[in-house]
Amino acid sequence: MKNLENLLESLFFSSRWLLAPFFFGLVVAILALLFKFAKGLYLLVQGVLFGGEAQPIIAILSLVDTALLASLLLIIAFSGYENFVSKFAPEDHEDRPGWMGKVGFSDLKLKLIGAIVAISAVELLKAFIESSHLGTQELAWKVGIHLTFVTSGVLFALTDYIAAKGKGGH
Repeated sequence: MKNLENLLESLFFSSRWLLAPFFFGLVVAILALLFKFAKGLYLLVQGVLFGGEAQPIIAILSLVDTALLASLLLIIAFSGYENFVSKFAPEDHEDRPGWMGKVGFSDLKLKLIGAIVAISAVELLKAFIESSHLGTQELAWKVGIHLTFVTSGVLFALTDYIAAKGKGGH
């Protein structure tokens, strides 16, 4: 019976590798964002040099938005892989980001909501710049959605703070 238990536990522990394709898929998504970023950068430069780009600020904000999303995907892919699948071997590599290996699930959740709030803020700024094309009701919805993200982020941080304080840490 102990052999069966060991086999089941070994299979269960090995099942963490089923998550690896998800994290690799996020890297592929970053590549897709790279193409979107390159296209947006090309159109921005073309518009600035040859005219036709009516709102370079909107184009730049779109590039910032894409970069934030790509960074978020990278953090999720690296942290998720290290937390749930396997540790990365080059712990002393000179180019290793300082946050790698230190971002737990709670930290990842806060980074995720923080990035969502930042992306929402960029989108809201773009909406305000283009406000002549938008109705008051649409702008109100965008502000409401952004405030919902901000409130969610504050509540996530507060619950993590309370949980950490309850464990005697923080």
